[in-house]
Amino acid sequence: MSEEVLWKGSPSQVLNLGKYVVALLLAAGIVVAGLFPGLQIVWAALVLPLGWALWTFIETRSVHHELTSERIRLRSGIFNQKMDDVELYRVKDTSMERPFWYRMFGLSTLIIETSDRSQPRIEIKAVRNGDDLRETLRKQVEFWRDRKRVREVDFDEGAVADAGQDEGGQGTIV
Repeated sequence: MSEEVLWKGSPSQVLNLGKYVVALLLAAGIVVAGLFPGLQIVWAALVLPLGWALWTFIETRSVHHELTSERIRLRSGIFNQKMDDVELYRVKDTSMERPFWYRMFGLSTLIIETSDRSQPRIEIKAVRNGDDLRETLRKQVEFWRDRKRVREVDFDEGAVADAGQDEGGQGTIV
């Protein structure tokens, strides 16, 4: 069975709308200040809000998420890239958030809890069709758990000794 890409995506720039508005207001203030006689040097300060907005845009564009038939691939970074994979059988739970602002644009954030040590929580922010992505992920997770015969077991403090419990005495075996 060869690995195939089921979904690819990046966060929407709607995620940065507040930052873009602030940058626009700062740029407008600098332009207005530059219109006064003797303050034309202020125009040079335009590089700050415009550079910040450009950096924010590129930073968001450099985040890539990929769901394959076997794993979740995460890649981010502009100059120094970070890449990580999480095997699907390690996914413990998924949830979805749809803040009002995201719903206006048809976006949602998928939150994935895993038993992977390097990525215990994955947030796939501001993506379209979050329901479809969550359902596709759920089906693939169940498929790989059945195939690898992996089950998640929750236990209380007295049930299993020395098994990575948290402060509340709860733990999970995957």
